[in-house]
Amino acid sequence: MVRTGNVIEIAGTTATDEEGQVIGTGDPYLQTKYIFEKINGYLEKAGASMEDIVRTRMYVTDISKWQEIGRAHGEYLKTVRPAATMVEVSKLIDPELLIEIEVTAIILK
Repeated sequence: MVRTGNVIEIAGTTATDEEGQVIGTGDPYLQTKYIFEKINGYLEKAGASMEDIVRTRMYVTDISKWQEIGRAHGEYLKTVRPAATMVEVSKLIDPELLIEIEVTAIILK
């Protein structure tokens, strides 16, 4: 995570815990939810909130799971409605990871 002025960039975030264990193996919905919980924590540390997110980028290993991923995205960001991109990639750093998310937040308050 990098904060420059009122802009926060959070680089690729995955569903791994503090010990590097993958959370939600085989479940893109659970992995997405876990990632947004991590992102929320990073934003709070930077003095921001989920309401400040203006852009999400989601890298997924199986685009056919877009509805499950989109449902979790909507649960966290339905009132914000950021610009969102979802692209399929051949693989992530760990074969158990199904999604990686980047966000941009701008603090306007």
